Amino acid sequence: MGFHEVRGEAPVGSFQIALIGLASFCIITALLIIGVFKQRKRRGRAEDALKASEQRYLRALAGSTDGLWDWDIRSNTVFYSDRFREILGYTPEDFPGAIDFFRSRLHPEDADPVWAAVQSHLQQRVPFKMEYRLKTKSGEYLWFLARAQAIWETEGNAVRMSGWIQDITENKQNELNLKAALSEIDGLKTKLEAERAYLQDEIKFEYNHENIIGRSDGLKYVLYKVEQIAASDTTVLILGETGTGKELVARAIHGLSTRKDRALVKINCATLPSNLIESELFGHEKGAFTGAHVKQLGRFEVADGTTLFLDELGELPFELQPKLLRVIQDGEFERLGSSRTIKADVRIIAATNRNLEDEVRKGRFREDLWYRLNIFPITVPPLRERKEDIPLLVDFFVHKISRRLGKSIESIPTAVMNELQNYHWPGNIRELENVLERAVINSSGPKLRLADELEKPHRDLTPARKTLDEVEREHIIRVLDMTHRKVSGKDGAAEILGLDRSTLRARMRKLGIRQP
Repeated sequence: MGFHEVRGEAPVGSFQIALIGLASFCIITALLIIGVFKQRKRRGRAEDALKASEQRYLRALAGSTDGLWDWDIRSNTVFYSDRFREILGYTPEDFPGAIDFFRSRLHPEDADPVWAAVQSHLQQRVPFKMEYRLKTKSGEYLWFLARAQAIWETEGNAVRMSGWIQDITENKQNELNLKAALSEIDGLKTKLEAERAYLQDEIKFEYNHENIIGRSDGLKYVLYKVEQIAASDTTVLILGETGTGKELVARAIHGLSTRKDRALVKINCATLPSNLIESELFGHEKGAFTGAHVKQLGRFEVADGTTLFLDELGELPFELQPKLLRVIQDGEFERLGSSRTIKADVRIIAATNRNLEDEVRKGRFREDLWYRLNIFPITVPPLRERKEDIPLLVDFFVHKISRRLGKSIESIPTAVMNELQNYHWPGNIRELENVLERAVINSSGPKLRLADELEKPHRDLTPARKTLDEVEREHIIRVLDMTHRKVSGKDGAAEILGLDRSTLRARMRKLGIRQP
């Protein structure tokens, strides 16, 4: 019985196992089905989230004030937002999705730098941020600030680059205007510094332009002409022998003009080597020639808005005369070493002791320049034609020199005054001042005593018998003989004649006076 019971239990156990297996299968299947449903539900939620994200992106894209772009490097196609095209004035049909078309819209000056920056970002991962100009459909260029970021594969190759542009034209224009204003201020500062340096040189000399002394008819007529022309901007040519006071006349014209609030600027064309006159007149750029280590403004640029006095104009080299003519006609010139044209508002007063009409006939002075200069000539009479002015001039110079030297000269003997009045004064007022200075130095008491033995005028020195050049040549030779041919230095011919050393040498060359 026991054996029968054992055999009767076996089928029950197998059935239970089978039932358990079937239950497990059903449970697993149910779990799989539930898992699939959950996965589908999650996928649905993800897709919904992605769609919502895309919609938010599109709304953000549509509402952006900047232009967005996305470049698929592998297909070489570019997506441009509507705002991108709108800023430039294009429709989708006008602005195709190709990178080459974008490059063709870049300003010629920006095209290479922009593409170089793109390549640096893609290959070396240098951050991309720069400013450049794009051409609109209407043809104008707008300024943009651009940023971009690339995406690289695991192998390191860039597959995508996206970015945006922001219109900064107004800010850029303000920046450019500020730079232009600062440049103008810098230019004015440079000009003021040049004028200040010039004035510092000028105050080393003493001028009496407010005291043109005399009462002769010849001088009164000169002052009448000065008052007649001063208020205009007409070019003035002052003629007269060396030492007659042509510069004082020029300063009187400037002092009565509308430009009197600015200093008169001057240059002596006879005192500079011919290779430096052009640089002094028109200025030069750094490196324009050997020794030009810094930029320098010329006298025309310094004199912008005031008066330029060109002394000894007859000594201006012939090759520079066309450039001077252009400034007089058009108010334009270029610095040495520069192609940039500079405009200057300059009133020109020129002076010469040469007969320019004769120089034109001899081919040493341009006829067209002569006509431009000879609009309003003023001839300053020589001192020998102003004898009645000599006592006034003597009193003025003796007082001035005595005060400077710390002396007291109380009287001028009649014999001394007669001797001064009877002398022919080939060096004119400048020679008179030098003679009086030596006389004050030589006087030990209150009376003026002459240190020079003044020659009586020779008949063959009268204007009716000899030309001005001949008179000047003979006088210079006599002074050179008196100084044993010593030109410069103390008691040299230049000091006696009251001339600058270089001016005297220039006159000697012109008059054919050679040193032994």
